[in-house]
Order: sequence, then C-alpha cells, then structure tokens
Amino acid sequence: MPGSVPLALCLDTAGVQVPWYFRCPISLELMRDPVTVSTGQTYDRASIESWVATGNTTCPVTRAPLADFTFIPNHTLRRLIQDWCVAHRSMGVERIPTPKQPADPDLVRSLVAQGHTLPALRRLRALARESDKNRLVMATRETRAALVDIAFSSGSTEELEAEAMAVLALVGLGEAEAAEVVGREERVARLGKVLAAGGPLEARVNAGAVVEAAASASGAEARAALGAAEGVMEGLIALCLCEEKSHGAARAVRVGIRGLFALCLAKENRARAVSAGAAAALARRVAEGGAGEPERALAAVERLCRVEGGRDAVVAGAGGGAAAVSALVRAMSGRAAEHAAGALVAVVGGSEALQVEAVRAGAMSQLLLMVQGGCSERAKRKAQHLLKLLRNAWPTNGCIANSDDFLQAY
Repeated sequence: MPGSVPLALCLDTAGVQVPWYFRCPISLELMRDPVTVSTGQTYDRASIESWVATGNTTCPVTRAPLADFTFIPNHTLRRLIQDWCVAHRSMGVERIPTPKQPADPDLVRSLVAQGHTLPALRRLRALARESDKNRLVMATRETRAALVDIAFSSGSTEELEAEAMAVLALVGLGEAEAAEVVGREERVARLGKVLAAGGPLEARVNAGAVVEAAASASGAEARAALGAAEGVMEGLIALCLCEEKSHGAARAVRVGIRGLFALCLAKENRARAVSAGAAAALARRVAEGGAGEPERALAAVERLCRVEGGRDAVVAGAGGGAAAVSALVRAMSGRAAEHAAGALVAVVGGSEALQVEAVRAGAMSQLLLMVQGGCSERAKRKAQHLLKLLRNAWPTNGCIANSDDFLQAY
C-alpha cells in the first residue's frame, strides 16, 4: 500500500470495512496508539496531541473543556485493534505495532533522587535518547534543576559532571535553569573550559548544546555574558568547523551553528564573533549547504555582515566574492530566503562586479519569486531593495529587466 494514502482509505477501497470505533474521531484513520482524555473520549495519540498543540483546550467530540491534558493509554482497545488486524491479514491488513509508552514520571523522579550515581545518570541519558516523549516527561523544573546542580557541582566527579551535562544537552534548559547557569561566573567559566579544552568531542558538543540552550532561554544581557566568557565563542566556532570522521561530527557542526546563532542575537557579541572567526566559519557552512541548519547559519551571517569586518570575513569564508554570491543566491530558493537576501545586500552593495555576478547566478528570478510569493513583508522589502540594487547590473536587453513584473517590484 502506498505510504502517502491513508490506511483506512486503502482498506475501504480494498473492500475491508474498518469498524467505526477503531477509527480516530479526528483523523478518521485506524488508531495505532489509542488514548483516552478526561472527557472519556478516545483518540489516536498523534491526532489529539496535534489538536492540543495548536491551542485547542476542548474535547473534539464533546466540545467540553479538557480538565487536564493527560492522555491515558487505552490498552484494551489497542489489543482489540491488533486482533482485528491479525484476523484480516489475508486481506492485506498489517498488525499495528505496540507503541512505546513515555517514561514513567515516578521512575524519572526516582532516578533524579539517585542523581549523584553514574548508573542513575546513565539510565536518565538512555531515556532521554529514546524519544521526544521521554524528554517531555523529563523536562520538569525539578529534574533540570537537579541536573544543573550535578553538572556544575564542585563536589561531583568529572565523570558525573560529564554524564549530567549530557542529559542536560538532551533535555534542555528552561528560563529558571538558564539563569542558574548564566548567573554564576564559575558555571559559565566551566562551560568555556570544557568547550576550549580540546577534550573528547562528545563532551565539547554537550557543553555547546548547554550554551545554546542557556542563550536561547535568556535575554540579551545573559547572552552577552556567555559570549564574553573565555573559550565559549572559540569553542563553538571549533564545533562549527569540525571535520572529524566520527559519528558525532555532524551533530558537532549543528550544535556549533545553533550556539553561534543564539549568541549573535545579542548585539554585544557580534563584533566578538567576527574577531574570533565566526563569520568566516558560518559562511563556509552556508557555502556547503548549511550543514543541516541553513536558517540559523544564514540568519547569523546576515547579522555579522553588518558588523565592521563582517562582510569581508563572510566573503573570505565562503571562498571569495563569486562563491559567496552564488551560495547566497542558491539559498534564496529555500526557507532562509529572507536572510540570504539580507546577507547578499551587504556582500554586493559596494561592488558592481559582484552585482553582475549575482545577476549571472540567477538572483533576479529568485527575488521576483520572493516579491510575488508568500514571503513575509520584511522578506519582500529586502527582496525589493536588492532588486533595485541589481537593476543596473541586468543586461539592457534582458527580458526580466523590461518586464512589467520587474517594474512592479518597486
């Protein structure tokens, strides 16, 4: 059966009637993980979670307010559905697998209480790696606060600190925990030391992930403090440029990009980032396709282009003017088009030769698509500004330059 066609529709088409009480009231699909909400109604977990995630607070069937958002697995119904699937196997029905349930909150609390032991921390780490659902269960104020204390405790062994840092990197930080990290100089210094020490890649990546989480959950002042800490900026740049032939290298690059993006949200960090080599490192990754984080990489590059020396560093990092222009033009066809256009303005603004290069690379058609498409108003303004900048570089006999669409872009 084609994966893009709903299972229930395929079965109906094949003459297999799916019992109505096996279908999710939201998706009308055969339920794979039926759960019951506070009103007594049962839905497929993915459907009801999506319903709640979009801001709905009522039961889709009864329209009654949900007393809470606890979803209780309906094991009896799931077994009935599985038995029905087995009974109809000869007609092409595949048995739905038994879903993996989220971690038990009581188990998590018990492990946290034993947090100063390696077995407990390793079990927490295994749970966090297992699924998003487990990480959601673990992302409580109490759990994260305990992990912060262990990761940055002077009384913990180096091995315990590293294991707790690894769990924090997976679970993340809330605003309160971020303040507990950034508000204490010795903790920020600890992150910088791990990042810049040249130790195991995994330890540096975990420290970088904690820096990114703390910066993302903090305000500009806290981000500035993180960016100014010895070893932090340099360590993130090293991760961004990681070329190790190992399993964790791709994650290292992503963490480096995300961390630099988070720090560069603070204006105070941008000059430091350019001086440390972040603009060149990020531009290199943009030229290579964004390394899995094209939006953040381009957003940071756009910001750093506005800093003294940033534009030249970006051009050098991308492999020269022509290569930088080509990379930014290519990026205007993706989700980060707005940031690519903003960076391109800075790169070609003072160079007629690079403006011609941008036109040759196909910038005009990409910009017209941005102006006419469903981009944000801010993105359209950047595209219009760039169109004006490049207009003189377009050949006089070019069909786009003389078209109504081009003229209306102004």
